[in-house]
Amino acid sequence: MNFDLEYNSERPLMIIPEYGRHIQKLVDHCVALENKEERNTMAKAIVDVMGNLQPHLRDVPDFKHKLWDQLFIMSKFNLDVDSPYEKPSKEELQEKPESLPYPKSASRYRYYGNNIQTMIDVALTWDDGEEKEALVYTIANHMKKCYLNWNKDTVDDAIIFNHLYELSETKIDLRNSEEVLSESKSLLKKRNTQQGKNQKNKNRSNNNRRK
Repeated sequence: MNFDLEYNSERPLMIIPEYGRHIQKLVDHCVALENKEERNTMAKAIVDVMGNLQPHLRDVPDFKHKLWDQLFIMSKFNLDVDSPYEKPSKEELQEKPESLPYPKSASRYRYYGNNIQTMIDVALTWDDGEEKEALVYTIANHMKKCYLNWNKDTVDDAIIFNHLYELSETKIDLRNSEEVLSESKSLLKKRNTQQGKNQKNKNRSNNNRRK
């Protein structure tokens, strides 16, 4: 007895594999229908089945719209039906999104976090004066604290001032300043105190769960 075996390697590639080969065959059959009214009826039925196969998409905004877009994608944009949404174009879906620039802090000094860069940018918009100076030194102290949180026991103020100079694109220059930032011991003590509080809260929460 001879059997005609069909291997996956010999089958056409599925455009959206999550829906399975049977759905892809239904889509291909729908495209081949000559009567548009029949295509419309079958397309709606296919979308309903796709929705049942992807229940997690129900929480996605424009759930039905997404399903119809996927239907057109699986038809290689050859399906001629009356969609309740505007038919997407192949060019639109294949267009690459614009690349987003990495935040300055992320590309050089990740341990400071992106908020530091935001604070620096805000400081640069302020007029020179005591308030701006106070903000700049607050930023520098926070940078020092972040640096120490990065598993360091000590750091020279000159390093912080150099980093601030770079992150501000040379617009904030404290490199020759005689001001002294908070001592490392003081910042480390605050860090350890906060960590101790967090551990106590964690232990208390675990004890309450056991009860």
